[in-house]
Amino acid sequence: MAKLTIFRRTSSGENDDLGLGLNQAGLRGVNKDGSFNIRRTGQPGFRSYEVYHQLITMPLSRFMLVLLSGYMLANALFGGLYLAVGMEHFGRDGGSGLRAEALDAFFFSAQTLTTVGYGHIYPTSPLANAVAAVESMVGLLAFALACGLLYGRFSRPHARVLFSSHAVIAPYRQGRAFMFRIVNERSNQLIEVDAHVSLSMINPETGLRTFHSLVLERTRINLFPSNWTLVHPLDGSSPLSGLDAAGFLKADVEFIVLIKAFDDTFAQTVYARSSYKAAEIVWGGRFAPMVSAPEAGHPVVDLARLDAILPADLPPDEALGS
Repeated sequence: MAKLTIFRRTSSGENDDLGLGLNQAGLRGVNKDGSFNIRRTGQPGFRSYEVYHQLITMPLSRFMLVLLSGYMLANALFGGLYLAVGMEHFGRDGGSGLRAEALDAFFFSAQTLTTVGYGHIYPTSPLANAVAAVESMVGLLAFALACGLLYGRFSRPHARVLFSSHAVIAPYRQGRAFMFRIVNERSNQLIEVDAHVSLSMINPETGLRTFHSLVLERTRINLFPSNWTLVHPLDGSSPLSGLDAAGFLKADVEFIVLIKAFDDTFAQTVYARSSYKAAEIVWGGRFAPMVSAPEAGHPVVDLARLDAILPADLPPDEALGS
């Protein structure tokens, strides 16, 4: 069974729990796709307050399946009502069997729900007209809701920032540094990009989990047309100073990354998250260039090379004595 660890505020008072709650050793707090690694229980089966959120955030294929299922269910329901009223209350050219009447009732419902109304099937009694009037109102409201959900899905701004699948411990000046790389997958313009990297680790002396806000070589860039390699120097001020690859694993380190940027297209702030565990760090590597020579006067950024890593010799770490 995994051992529960306890969070502790560092002596400086600046570094604190990020709000992830209790984290078991060996488990990550933030998944690679930016979602939080937590599962909720004890909630009611149907939560009306989450319906809109789920419809907005679910995969597009599932969303379209929900719309199609709702459309078919509504037509089946009103088709059954028309059959209950009796197809003799409709003007129609179809047959008199149950199958023919059921098909006519279903397709009349589809025409009424969508306000198409071809005219070859029409109600002839007050009761049939009343049911058709109710369905017309339901159809107008349902399609307005569906259009609003579609607009909400496509208009909701969210970042498409790609993170390198691995981070590296690479040579940096006369020492070493922790590095990872990001790039904007979209062709839109992100400006005023801020980066914040927090470290979650277990203190090997006390066994307590602590959080640290890491100092980066650069925390902000105003323009983001190309890739950006974020660097945390492993100098004497770093909480990782003196740790080797085995030390990273023993301390169960997790680098939690938050990227904030202003999307020029939507004129809104967008966010992206990811994390790196000790097993996802390459020691003695450096990122290969993503930008190649200009073609037709334009530098080329190859997104396929985001994870390209070249071997590199690490200088001795004075804190390790090696």
